[in-house]
Amino acid sequence: MAYKSESESEPVAPPKEPAAPPEKKKREAIRMTDKQKLDLKRHMDKLKKDGGMSLTEQRSHRMKMMSRVRKGMSIKKAHSDIMK
Repeated sequence: MAYKSESESEPVAPPKEPAAPPEKKKREAIRMTDKQKLDLKRHMDKLKKDGGMSLTEQRSHRMKMMSRVRKGMSIKKAHSDIMK
């Protein structure tokens, strides 16, 4: 029985590296229009006059409103959605 010498053996392929996961696309920033900004400012001023919200609650409410308005909701719909 003849053995193959090392020089005659088939070359061994290096192990394949795992494929990199596809890169996630960054969300594109959707800017508010001047009208939306003005409407939001009026809404927040109205809430300030009514009282009832602390400063931190006002900030939180404003951030929630901004996210919904950027998605296309009106100020009225966004406010009712948050206050459910």
